[in-house]
Amino acid sequence: MTKANAMVDQVNCSRNAEGVLTVRLRGAWRFRDERPAPDLVREALTAGGPPTAIALEGSGITDWDSACLIFLQHVCQLASDSDVPLRLEGFAPGIERMLRLAQAVPDRTEAHREQAGGSFLARVGRSALATLDDCKKTMSFLGETVLAFGALFRGRAHMRLVDLWSVIQECGPEALPIVAVISVLVGMILAFLGSIQLKLFGAEVYVADLVGVGMVREMGALMTGIIMAGRTGASFAARLGTMQVNEEVDALQTMGFSPMEFLVLPRMIALILMMPLLTIFSNVLGIFGGAVVGVLMMDLTPTQYYLETVKSLTFEAVASGLIKSVVFGVLVAFSGCMQGIRCGRSASAVGDATTSAVVHAIVYIIVADSILSIIYTLTGF
Repeated sequence: MTKANAMVDQVNCSRNAEGVLTVRLRGAWRFRDERPAPDLVREALTAGGPPTAIALEGSGITDWDSACLIFLQHVCQLASDSDVPLRLEGFAPGIERMLRLAQAVPDRTEAHREQAGGSFLARVGRSALATLDDCKKTMSFLGETVLAFGALFRGRAHMRLVDLWSVIQECGPEALPIVAVISVLVGMILAFLGSIQLKLFGAEVYVADLVGVGMVREMGALMTGIIMAGRTGASFAARLGTMQVNEEVDALQTMGFSPMEFLVLPRMIALILMMPLLTIFSNVLGIFGGAVVGVLMMDLTPTQYYLETVKSLTFEAVASGLIKSVVFGVLVAFSGCMQGIRCGRSASAVGDATTSAVVHAIVYIIVADSILSIIYTLTGF
């Protein structure tokens, strides 16, 4: 019988024949009362060699506050340091929930992670496993997104329209200035590049065809997608990540709301709706930027430029760009929301999630643009 076994008033430690150390907690566990120290469990843990497992039994607890959680956290740390499995039995749901939240907070060292050492093959293996885990999480998030849209179509999604309109305002009208500036400059750049070659053949008028087709088929949707990835996708990741750090997402789940329906769904719908409109706005301003160069530097009249642009644009060209814009909107929203929901519990994790959201969204956009361009070429669209 160890010293810890004598503390039958609040802590009783005993081992069975299978080597399982059972720690029973009884009575009131509050800061204002005297409480046993975790050293009792440490002595029981080391006496007679390490146990096969630790069973924490709390059905005898009559009253508790954070003092109980502190004691349990120490016991959990002792089990972790000794590499001994631990299980909870008979505790109130509130205690188990609070203990899980306490253990979910990462160590302070997360903000200053160091590169893991080891051989080259070990690093390659860790990278491969991390990539595989990331793919699994991505597919899981994709499945949850599909289920959320299914609930929306059935009219059972917990989504507030006021949230949807707020996000539409953020990623629609408020994004017009930056989209306008970039689109005008891109149109002017296309006109400059085209004029250098077209002047060699005396075909300066065809700069209108180059700018018009280039904007509506490719550059309008592509530049808008990249802008929204850096602006709105990062915003989604930062906001949802901050909600994870502040445990607001956990609070929603506790109240019975699905974070996918309440937080992710409005952002994805808003960006899917706004991206085609922003792309049309980008196309018009890009063509305007090309017209400025064509009229001021290539001696074209506004009428000439307008008629040549109208002649070069077809329904297929405009539709192909709008289809790309919808796909890019889905990818930007998906990347931003996924990184935000998967964010860790520290300030550095929010920054990492924001960076990952932008990088992943841009990569997704480039890959999707390449695939769609190949499909358009093969189908003659």
